[in-house]
Amino acid sequence: MTSNMQDYDAVRASFRWERPTMYNFAREVIDAWAARDPSKLALHWVDDYGHEAKRTFADISVRSQQLARALANLGVSRGDTVIVILGRQIAWWETVSACLRMGAVVSPGTTQLSAKDIAYRVQASRAVAVITDDANAAKVDGVRHECLSLKAFLVVDAERPGWVNFEAALMGVKADFPAVDTRADEDALCYFTSGTTGYPKMTIHTHSYAIGHQTTGRYWLDLRPEDLHWNISDTGWAKAAWSSYFGPWSQGAAMFVHHTGGFDAKRTLDLLARHPITTMCGAPTIYRMVVLQDLSKYKFPHLRHCVGAGEPLNPEVIEVWKRATGLVIRDGYGQTETVLLCGSFPCLPPRIGSMGKPSPGIDLDVVDDDGNVLPPDTEGNIAIRVKPERPQGLFKGYKGNPEQTASVFKGDWYFTGDRATKDKDGYFWFVGRADDVILSSGYRIGPFEVESALIEHPAVAESAVVASPDPTRGEVVKAFVILAPGYKGSDELVKELQEHVKSVTAPYKYPRKIEFVDNLPKTVSGKIRRVELRQKEWAEVR
Repeated sequence: MTSNMQDYDAVRASFRWERPTMYNFAREVIDAWAARDPSKLALHWVDDYGHEAKRTFADISVRSQQLARALANLGVSRGDTVIVILGRQIAWWETVSACLRMGAVVSPGTTQLSAKDIAYRVQASRAVAVITDDANAAKVDGVRHECLSLKAFLVVDAERPGWVNFEAALMGVKADFPAVDTRADEDALCYFTSGTTGYPKMTIHTHSYAIGHQTTGRYWLDLRPEDLHWNISDTGWAKAAWSSYFGPWSQGAAMFVHHTGGFDAKRTLDLLARHPITTMCGAPTIYRMVVLQDLSKYKFPHLRHCVGAGEPLNPEVIEVWKRATGLVIRDGYGQTETVLLCGSFPCLPPRIGSMGKPSPGIDLDVVDDDGNVLPPDTEGNIAIRVKPERPQGLFKGYKGNPEQTASVFKGDWYFTGDRATKDKDGYFWFVGRADDVILSSGYRIGPFEVESALIEHPAVAESAVVASPDPTRGEVVKAFVILAPGYKGSDELVKELQEHVKSVTAPYKYPRKIEFVDNLPKTVSGKIRRVELRQKEWAEVR
């Protein structure tokens, strides 16, 4: 099967963004697929208990119309914010679709939020409605007195005093809510993103965000209408918007959804082997865990394409997966603030460890702090050119925080806050977050390269590398290591790992300190929170 992108350079040269004045994803995509083929599959849902359900685009269209009408009856209007805190339940897809349809701003949140987190989000966004499950409804009740803007409370799969049952709200409601004529530049989504300091920022996307993800779905995920795509992602982070919603559905592909209480590598492989899943997207942590299994026990007859995102994927993991499946995991790069910026597209010769090349429609480069483009193989800031034309899918700004917005939009560029190099052929190579780079004895050391070297050793399941204080060198490389099954930490193993890193990368990059740990702090999106480890390391000297 040929990929949607046959010639990278030709597609880049001819690509032009659609720039409609009015746009509503519910009408342009969901209703359009429903009208074209009422039996077209949109969602194939399973859980850990053998339950299974399927929904067509026609089903999603009808249910989202009913929910939009129900929300309107409860006082939700165009422009209002609706917070949705649900796991991988069908109601999540219905809720996002309903909010887009009616012109409400949907703000997804992870089920791991605390009551305090929820209160902050409600207050900051002035949300008028919350849709969640029973466990999180209890959290909301605990801070309801702090959430005075809320006037609609819907709970899924439960009965609770002071709440409207989700199914009961839809019962008897007519599917008579055509999509609102929303402007393409009208607010549509609000994601809360955490930085190294301060409270989470409100990242605002407009309805044109969906247009930006057409390149994600068509060229990187390489999807077509007959595909069944599995994105192993929490619904609370933007990767779900990328690969569980806008990307697949814009191409007419169906989503495979596994509603689970926690990730299990063996169960993941079982599902991949049992169901006709053709394409898959997962965070690096997921791939790192599945390659520790005996992959020779599994066959994936339908799987044709795999991608990874969230943070760079270690070359060793890519090689192990390729030996077992014949498929290269193709990296992609982007942020909550963006769509896919850079990817290892199927037509490109893969360069293991590289993020690939810029997406069609994205003028991406490596620049210095003043916005000057740097020569090949020079480390600098990853930035998107936003003048004279701003690409589709780039966020509108940080709501209520003009200073933070101004700090990332400088001159002709949006600065991502990440560091990379670009080689002479245009491939990008990730170095790290600007504040993750380690400065030791005059050397600049990116954590990713050290982590990639460590994971090539059979004793290492996962690692995180940060700067650690040193009286002589200022700071040195420290590695926090989770050991693979069957290995125990020892001084001998520390020395073995240090020598191993010296043998596969520049010797000055080896970790002078190694600490064996049972787990690593991570964001809900699966990214390692190096900032948390770094703060602990430096706490005693500050």
